[in-house]
Amino acid sequence: MIMFYIGVDLGTSAVKALLMDEKGNVTKISSREYPLYINADGWSDQEPEDWWEQTAEALKELVDGIDASEIQSVSFSGQMHGLVLLDKNDNVIRRAILWNDQRTANQCEYLNNVIGREKLIDNTANVALTGFTAPKILWVKENEPENFTKIAKIMLPKDYIAYKLSGVHATDYSDASGMLLLDVKNKKWSPFMLNLIGIDEGKLAKLFPSYGVIGAVTEEASSATNLPAGVKVVIGGGDQAVGAVGSGTVVNNMCSVSLGTSGVVFVSTDNFKVDYSASALHSFCHSTGKYHMMGVTLAAAGSNKWWVEDILKTINYSAEQTDIKELGNNRVFFLPYLNGERTPKNDPDARGAFVGMSMATSRHEMTQAVMEGVTFSLRDTLTIVRKLGVDVNTARIYGGGAKSPLWCQMTADIMNVRVEKINSAEGPALGAAILAAVGAGAYDSIEDACAEIIKVTEVFEPNTQAVKSYNKKYEIFVKLYDDLKDTFKEISLL
Repeated sequence: MIMFYIGVDLGTSAVKALLMDEKGNVTKISSREYPLYINADGWSDQEPEDWWEQTAEALKELVDGIDASEIQSVSFSGQMHGLVLLDKNDNVIRRAILWNDQRTANQCEYLNNVIGREKLIDNTANVALTGFTAPKILWVKENEPENFTKIAKIMLPKDYIAYKLSGVHATDYSDASGMLLLDVKNKKWSPFMLNLIGIDEGKLAKLFPSYGVIGAVTEEASSATNLPAGVKVVIGGGDQAVGAVGSGTVVNNMCSVSLGTSGVVFVSTDNFKVDYSASALHSFCHSTGKYHMMGVTLAAAGSNKWWVEDILKTINYSAEQTDIKELGNNRVFFLPYLNGERTPKNDPDARGAFVGMSMATSRHEMTQAVMEGVTFSLRDTLTIVRKLGVDVNTARIYGGGAKSPLWCQMTADIMNVRVEKINSAEGPALGAAILAAVGAGAYDSIEDACAEIIKVTEVFEPNTQAVKSYNKKYEIFVKLYDDLKDTFKEISLL
């Protein structure tokens, strides 16, 4: 008899359901899209019922043609920070406010500058960002008081799907870390933050480890999804922490680098670390039950896409990199702040810039500068992590940019780490399936599961000479932002 485990990745544009067997083989994938609602500049909402309806359809397709009795458990990865509000009858009060919504600038200003960044870090390990959940609750309180008074439960996106399957209000430590309501160090809700926001703990879900079984598929959910009633429901985690499981980034001091539209540096740590410089480095709980630190570059592969497709008017990315022969000696710099910047600048006014061109500057030098600028920006996060005493020497790389061997080698040289590519590109969905398997008892631990399922397929070692050259260039890169940040502010006021 084959044992199957399901991972559900609830993304911003679509849900992906993945079927994994007991040997870690992905046997089937199904996905469904749902709409995004933008009713004002900077706003971003979705309907939780859309998530559920499309998840149910994806699950029906996933289990079609297999013996459903062989399904042991289901778990989740989810877009983080989204605010889902339920009333006393568990009906959705309003559309969910998403992670990329920007309406809470005033609430973040209040939290960071009136309450104070140090006070927030003391109680949650993080400062307030517009994407986080607590500022969204304050926004509802101040702008929709009639909805605020109806709140019986505050949930996160993936937790709503877990509730619809199991009937249980639950969340996990990794996803809860991004709410600005969790005492991350001590893994409990923060009384200080609950009092500040004006909610009681009863309105929040019960906390579980990411591999924790919260219940089982109900008869009603079985009818909607074709999953057998009684299948274990494992709570899962936030997309970055679960994606780290899917890449095998679960060992102390191990790093993953995502070169997606945005870029993420994720570092797994056994012990809690916090950044008091308030540079927007996140200190969160990991899906493993330990901790992680994370920083975000808002326009990573997105910068390269802008340069290649919008400016150079081509889609042949590899051809644009063909003439880049030597790493470390390019004199052109690019600041990749096309959408502002998050870590460590936390500066929405920052903008992109080319610096150092001459009449002799070539097309491929500018292409190289774009890729280097993104990687320098990602190194900013690693620099903070290393200052906190974490010795990072290996990174797993994934995302669209990781398809480029040149960019993989550049990452190894700029960050001075061994860069590894792996045998799967499924990331969060696979990570969720691994959590489902661990929760069902198929593996003793997440670390054991990853060691068996995730395999390294290609390695890029840092080149000593290129590392030296890039260290000098990085110092210039950091100085360029400092020199230009007041100019960026002036530009924003034009």
